[in-house]
Amino acid sequence: MRTPLTDLVGVRHPIVQTGMGWVAGPRLVSATANAGALGILASATMTVDQLRAAVREVKSRTTAPFGVNLRADAGDARDRVRVIVDEGVKVASFALAPSKELIAELKDAGVVVIPSIGARRHAEKVAAWGADAVLVQGGEGGGHTGEVATTVLLPQVVDAVDIPVIAAGGFYDGRGLVAALAYGAAGVAMGTRFLLTSDSTVPDAVKARYLAASVKDVTVTTRVDGLPHRMLRTELIAGLEKSGRVASLTRAVRHAAAFRKLSGMSRRRMARDGLAMRRSKDLTWSQVLLAANTPMMLKSAMVDGHPEAGVMASGQVTGLIDDLPSCAELIDRVMEEAAKTLDYLGTGTAPSGVRGPHSARPAIEDRGPGQSPEAATPAPGAEKSPHRPEAARTNPK
Repeated sequence: MRTPLTDLVGVRHPIVQTGMGWVAGPRLVSATANAGALGILASATMTVDQLRAAVREVKSRTTAPFGVNLRADAGDARDRVRVIVDEGVKVASFALAPSKELIAELKDAGVVVIPSIGARRHAEKVAAWGADAVLVQGGEGGGHTGEVATTVLLPQVVDAVDIPVIAAGGFYDGRGLVAALAYGAAGVAMGTRFLLTSDSTVPDAVKARYLAASVKDVTVTTRVDGLPHRMLRTELIAGLEKSGRVASLTRAVRHAAAFRKLSGMSRRRMARDGLAMRRSKDLTWSQVLLAANTPMMLKSAMVDGHPEAGVMASGQVTGLIDDLPSCAELIDRVMEEAAKTLDYLGTGTAPSGVRGPHSARPAIEDRGPGQSPEAATPAPGAEKSPHRPEAARTNPK
């Protein structure tokens, strides 16, 4: 399926695997890339040397394009940008809006820049600064999240900018991909769905907790790091909700010390990053200190395999997922479902004995690994607009 996203980054499918800390490592990223989607390597929990080693490992596993996710407010952000440029990484994605200068530096080196945003005004800002695309996450998404649902936020952003928009928050199958395309998106990004694959290195005990969860077992709390954070509801989270301010700050100090030791950061560097975070997110010093909780509590679950002692960031779609396919199986399934859904919408008739669109005849054919983007069948509306259907250009207001 050809969309502005596939043309921009050179992948076969308009699907992005997000850069989840402690989860999106070389194995998951390379498996995603080899399956024809865009894998994003999470770098915030790595040192610069570890990032370079991880990038080289991905390159040893695949020749397909992939990306690296960066923290724009990190003190060593430019060192990480240098790794991306030196190693020929195709995409740089950002959890926070990068500066105009950083975007220009990456683009001058031929790197595609895709910031993640949670509001229309942020999309307009980074688009004006030269970002190549934006990833829009609605409130359904896992990890740090906002209050506006994807179905409200996505059309706002699509109508506001003239660069490709990637939809995130609440996506896990082919029907969701088609829905995003109908809104004018160029593709979808999925985090929880890729976390729950056989290629993910998350321990089995933790994956089992995710698979057992219902939609109601996913909650949003500010008690981990002072910001709205969507995750699985556990005994630990219930305890954090009841704990007082002193206990929370004491825990944060302990976790900050552990993360400093793990990452090799100096105290001066941590203080400098904390100040940058405070300014970029308009946080109090208490919230900055609480932010130290996140990497270590995520590591307890995602790396050490202790769901009872860690945080399990989770999108609401967790309650709809019940299997662990490989990345290749997942992406093939999503694209097949999308083709059948498009066909169902075109004909309005499902084959006899079929209750839904999923057994309808495919209306599009995905190109094979050897085909170029130019040889692919364009998605509906692709000829009329590089970013969204022609109808989306008219704002009803």
